[in-house]
Amino acid sequence: MANSDNTYDIIIVGAGIAGCALAHGLATITSAARPRPLKIALLERSLVEPDRIVGELLQPGGCAALRKLGMSDCLENIGAIPVRGYCVVNEGKQVHIPYPDGLEGRSFHHGRFIQSLRAKAAKATGVDVIEATVAELIIADGTNRVHGVRATRKGKEVKENFYGALVLISDGCFSNFRAEVMGEAFQKPLTRSHFVGAILKDVQLPIDKHGTVALVKGSGPVLMYQIGDHDTRILIDVKTPLPSDLKEYILDKVVPELPSNLQPAIKDALELERLRRMPNSFLPPVEQGEGGMTVAFNDVVILTDLLRSVQDLDDWECISQILHAWHWSRKPLGSTINILSIALYDLFGAEDEDLDVLRVGCFNWVCLFALFAFYSVPTLTIVVIPTRISPFRQHLIPPGPSLPAFLRGRLLLDLGHVHAPTPDHVRRETRTRTPAPRRVPLARRAQCAGVLDGLRCLWSPALE
Repeated sequence: MANSDNTYDIIIVGAGIAGCALAHGLATITSAARPRPLKIALLERSLVEPDRIVGELLQPGGCAALRKLGMSDCLENIGAIPVRGYCVVNEGKQVHIPYPDGLEGRSFHHGRFIQSLRAKAAKATGVDVIEATVAELIIADGTNRVHGVRATRKGKEVKENFYGALVLISDGCFSNFRAEVMGEAFQKPLTRSHFVGAILKDVQLPIDKHGTVALVKGSGPVLMYQIGDHDTRILIDVKTPLPSDLKEYILDKVVPELPSNLQPAIKDALELERLRRMPNSFLPPVEQGEGGMTVAFNDVVILTDLLRSVQDLDDWECISQILHAWHWSRKPLGSTINILSIALYDLFGAEDEDLDVLRVGCFNWVCLFALFAFYSVPTLTIVVIPTRISPFRQHLIPPGPSLPAFLRGRLLLDLGHVHAPTPDHVRRETRTRTPAPRRVPLARRAQCAGVLDGLRCLWSPALE
């Protein structure tokens, strides 16, 4: 029989980014249909301040979502640093990509932000924050509906049942319940690389209060951003399998390609600090959600608004319709960030010679937008700078040359000053079973022969 003290309207598993926002957001919804606050249990395995190397930079879109949830004060008194855009560095060149309209993000120590979110959730009316390890889900007999969890409180040995009309699982990328909830649709996360992190002391980034993205040839990108008055986080993307001597690999392959004024501090950090690692895993896009604090906070905003009108949380037909609406409402932001992040990661972390041409072309395309006074959020950076929930269309069709046309033009120019071959020559090249390394690019140059005239037409209206 259920213990009335352990019976709630909603149970949330995981007091991290999404869980805390959900608890506070749902606790504040009242309407004519629901005059009293919900009773919510927020269960977390450990309430000790976490020490992680990710989840330290919140984009302007995430800050806006926090304001909508009434949680923007969680960014105060934690030493957060304003972030006003990005600087992208490639082979000594750099391009400034500021956020538009004076918008700002925030960067911070992850653990301090989490503790601030937890404190905010704990103060919300009707929320019980419980330190307990959830061992299993309670499924109603004869159905697939979860109506509770079985957990052990800290310092206790006996498991307790917690019951709720809704059970929301938000236990992060290392979820213990993803496979159980998804069933046959579950796919094991694919680890593509690892972030190797350290803290640099008292360094000056290329542009103050801007994140720095350094493109490293033959390796993944390097991200740097300030998280305190004296602390700057560096995250180095290292592909799997990890080298046997990680420190030597970074010193030999990565550090020489980073800004020279930062190299001494990076070497000091490699010598003095224990390198921290975090796997970068690809999770197939599913209803349960996608990565990123900005996406998570916006998911909470949408779900909170949809649940506001629900009178009976036990009415599964109504809840099912709500979840269906939420699934599609979150797509414009979530899918855009998710798809572009995967595509751009594959591009900027590629070792393939042909993809390297595209990588350089993309960087030059971003540089070009400095000529158009529209380089705030081009398509290339919408993945790392999701400043707004909407609209996206105006950013996906910027003025000036289109990215595909520009890349074809750069391919024609960058692969050598060679006249375009004749059609007969191209046919001979493409018929070859094992083309020489330079033959495929030669054939591609033929396909690009008319691009320069097209680029001139594309550029002209933007320059008028």
